[in-house]
Amino acid sequence: MADDAITQPANPAPLGLVGFGMTTVLLSLVNAHALPGGGESVVIPLALTYGGLIQLIAGVMEFRTGNTFGMVAFLSYGAFWWWFAILLMLSGNGIIDVSQAGPTIGVALILWGVFTFYMWIATFRLNRALWLVFLTLWITYFLLGIGDAIGFAAISTLGGYIGILCGGLAMYTSFGEVTNATFGRVVIPLGAPG
Repeated sequence: MADDAITQPANPAPLGLVGFGMTTVLLSLVNAHALPGGGESVVIPLALTYGGLIQLIAGVMEFRTGNTFGMVAFLSYGAFWWWFAILLMLSGNGIIDVSQAGPTIGVALILWGVFTFYMWIATFRLNRALWLVFLTLWITYFLLGIGDAIGFAAISTLGGYIGILCGGLAMYTSFGEVTNATFGRVVIPLGAPG
């Protein structure tokens, strides 16, 4: 292969976004009760592979391109999906006992909401599609966390619906970035940075 054949590395963001988006939509459908609660078993392998591993790979690739935001986002949310899947596997198989955890899982989700809120602030310099992804994501985390912490299922269900929107927006953003890069021009609008 000629040395000048590849001069610019590929953008890993669309890969990380679709991995995040698909996994988020599937879990959020369970959280919104559009799919049965037993569907979490289907989410686990997707969370480990596409939601987790693919985002971790995208985060490492973002590091290599010098994109601090992309690196922090994809490595963090990739790790979130691994945490979620491992928590379900360990507790579901009796290896760890979360029956006495009380509001701890809810508080963990609220902490993810805090992290996502400050990542959302950084998106004010990015396109509007990413701004919407992170806006709906921090709202999702807070609703799921508060609903779990206080034991109010309706709040968690609302978080599921907002999560469906969030995951769909992430998939749309991935679609736009892939399509626009392939065509070499804006075909799918993502909204100019603010």
